[in-house]
Amino acid sequence: MKPSRDTFSTRTTFAVGERQYSFYSLQRLEAAGFAIAHLPYSLRILLENLLRCEDGHTVQHTDIEALARWRPGTTEEREIAFMPARVILQDFTGVPAVVDLAAMRDALADLGGDPRRINPLLPSELVIDHSVQVDVFGTPTALQENAALEYQRNRERYAFLRWGQTAFDSFRVVPPNTGIVHQVNLEHLARVVFAEQTGEGAVAYPDTVLGTDSHTTMINGLGVLGWGVGGIEAEAAMLGQPVPMLIPEVVGFELRGALPEGATATDLVLTVTQMLRAKGVVGKFVEFFGDGLDHLSLADRATIANMSPEFGSTCGMFPIDAKTLDYLRLTGRSAERVALVEAYAKEQGLFRSPGAPPAEYDERLDLDLSSVGATLAGPGRPHDRVPLARTKAEFARALPQMLPAATATATLPLEQALASRVQTRLGTEEVELGHGAVVIAAITSCTNTSNPSVLMAAGLLAKKAVEHGLQVKPWVKTSLAPGSKVVTEYLTASGLLPYLEKLRFHVVGYGCTTCIGNSGPLLPEVAQAIDTGRLVAAAVLSGNRNFEGRINPLVRANYLASPPLVVAYALAGRIDVDLQNEPLGRDKNGRDVYLRDLWPSNAEIQAAVQSTLRPEMFAAQYADVFTGDERWRAIPVPEGSRFAWDANSTYVRRPPYFDALPREPQPLADIEDARVLALLGDSVTTDHISPAGSIPKDMPAGQYLLEHGVAPADFNSFGARRGNHEVMIRGTFGNVRLRNELAPNTEGGWTRHFPDGKVTTIYAASLRYLEEHVPLLVVAGKEYGSGSSRDWAAKGTVLLGVRAVLAESFERIHRSNLIGMGVLPLQFADGETRQSLDLTGEEVYAIRGIASDLQPGKRLEVVATSPSADDPPKLFGVVCRIDTPLELEYFRHGGILKYVLRQML
Repeated sequence: MKPSRDTFSTRTTFAVGERQYSFYSLQRLEAAGFAIAHLPYSLRILLENLLRCEDGHTVQHTDIEALARWRPGTTEEREIAFMPARVILQDFTGVPAVVDLAAMRDALADLGGDPRRINPLLPSELVIDHSVQVDVFGTPTALQENAALEYQRNRERYAFLRWGQTAFDSFRVVPPNTGIVHQVNLEHLARVVFAEQTGEGAVAYPDTVLGTDSHTTMINGLGVLGWGVGGIEAEAAMLGQPVPMLIPEVVGFELRGALPEGATATDLVLTVTQMLRAKGVVGKFVEFFGDGLDHLSLADRATIANMSPEFGSTCGMFPIDAKTLDYLRLTGRSAERVALVEAYAKEQGLFRSPGAPPAEYDERLDLDLSSVGATLAGPGRPHDRVPLARTKAEFARALPQMLPAATATATLPLEQALASRVQTRLGTEEVELGHGAVVIAAITSCTNTSNPSVLMAAGLLAKKAVEHGLQVKPWVKTSLAPGSKVVTEYLTASGLLPYLEKLRFHVVGYGCTTCIGNSGPLLPEVAQAIDTGRLVAAAVLSGNRNFEGRINPLVRANYLASPPLVVAYALAGRIDVDLQNEPLGRDKNGRDVYLRDLWPSNAEIQAAVQSTLRPEMFAAQYADVFTGDERWRAIPVPEGSRFAWDANSTYVRRPPYFDALPREPQPLADIEDARVLALLGDSVTTDHISPAGSIPKDMPAGQYLLEHGVAPADFNSFGARRGNHEVMIRGTFGNVRLRNELAPNTEGGWTRHFPDGKVTTIYAASLRYLEEHVPLLVVAGKEYGSGSSRDWAAKGTVLLGVRAVLAESFERIHRSNLIGMGVLPLQFADGETRQSLDLTGEEVYAIRGIASDLQPGKRLEVVATSPSADDPPKLFGVVCRIDTPLELEYFRHGGILKYVLRQML
């Protein structure tokens, strides 16, 4: 850590026992004439960051002053620089990040620099959690079999990560089958307060983190400020680059009272998600306050904070308080760590005490926790909340829109399509499947598997179901994927795991499975029935994402729900059931059994939690967290500071971003004679853009693998092959639910090439345009790029030849990632859309004003020339969504990594 210029003289000391620590005091800043006590806790952390990192260049005296003078409703458009304390990665996004760092070493060497200078300057930890798939389920051997398949498929990737662990300083890897990155972060990796030894003694400061998964925000529940960024931004931060950001607006969310009987943290978070998404908090900080915090466990807070990407906010902050300290003790943190956190937070004004006056906020919302009831979200977005009592009716209302394209035709009327039923045999049983059949029931994802109360609730419900003689329907693929091994310990200690297993909810792996799209194949007979009947099948998962095409390509209706509701729907076997009034089944005596007969009371749940969770469980599981099992340790580690790329690898290849990189960036140029590659609607997510899930053998990525001798059984997933740009570019915009208006009546990665109008794959069209030297555009509606912080949504876009994306609005992370790869984000002027301008996507486009003094927020001119000579060109203005001067520098260099590389020269 470089010493701060400290122009406000805020550096002072405090003691923890006999140890002395230096810190940059907000109280001293307040004594200098600034009102700090009213600031939101999240802004206090940003302000400390500026005080500690003041260097007169990246952070200036005036930046500190601007933030210190913050007042509600008067946020100025001022850029500040944020330097996180650490970076956390998961393997889907971490592997391409390490690939880029390895390629940067090669590029730096080619330009005459020392490749070893490409090295993380911040503590950087990668948790391998996204590669396990649910291939095997419903059996006691599922965990071992899935783990064996994971190592078999991913050995090459894991060898690469082991090389990175030895080649790069300050880079550590948590091996597979340990847990979900966010839960490992919450339970073990988070420091809450750092104490860094410098030449001037120990300096204490808040733990802050950037992560390559958008749900990094889960750590906000522990009082740690952090949020998700693209792998591109994370790599830059690892290399010492600050994150440019505007001083954020802060929305205060008051929680009052306590949750009633029957309501879970999942129900709460889906309610909060709907409220904040309706409010509109994209790019803003959300901070929770109020007496309701006293009635929420730390795990409940983390469950809420985790869903910030679904709110649309940058983060969802909970301040440090007594519950934070209790959780640190529970999870086995040392007494010294707990004492440091408490002392620093109180000295710095970061500790929340019950009854203390709240901070001031730009805007406020409030929620009475006692009003929360059982709820789901679906069938396609996390903020589409559906009260449990209305799930059946809402599914029926949404069903016609979810039917596969061209199902209802002149020869198959809509009424007949809606009534489709298919008979099939499962083992010795004849069953009938129709629309709404629940074919996946998954207790999965960091959102809920961090929370003992909802997992215990699921176990207690399973126990009562077994005692009543109920069984899960045979067509349901069940799974339990805990966020950490501690979950298995306390479910076992409570005696509840055997009941979950009797309902086929066996542990299938420790990682992010169904929620990320690693649900694995359905039963063959079920898959055939869905295809034959063109059925709208359903999944119910305790996850945080249910976007189209994400969970499983055969499942069109996806609902988020609490773990106990996941078990309930597995028993029911269908989503079109009123669980409040219709029975789940019949007991041994033929009597109807209702959900209310199985639902555990809050007292039962809390008794189970309090009687089983012990600090020793966490201490034992995390004692050797970086060591791994025998399979991990047996993987050979390549040697050398530069990676030896294998030309035959289909997993890890050197990317082309730095090929023949000139020492100086080329001048910016206007875009002329461009064509539209995709014309898209609203809410196009990074799940639609970035390749994810299974790799279709009949599409370009699958064809590439077949040509390279990979059998379909060994395709693995797009996520596992993110280290190979050749696979990923072929899958970009290839989501099976993507609807490109240039290719009507199709779903998936299709478009039309112009001027001939031929329908072809997006990848094939991009190759033709490349040969013709035609630059490309993407035109879209609102909320473009919402969803996960996927760097490949930007990387694939630029490799397809897209120069600019024109949308009505952007999600924060994706907009930043586009700039980070040298793609220009443009926004329609207020009140204008592609429809109001009558854009068909068949036009030839020119975008002017880029070459002449491009500035953040500059208005650029677009000329869209119609193919018909009778139609005059359409002229309209758009806003350059490069928002800060540093983002502009990144764009001038063709992306953030090229900028960093040139700075090192």
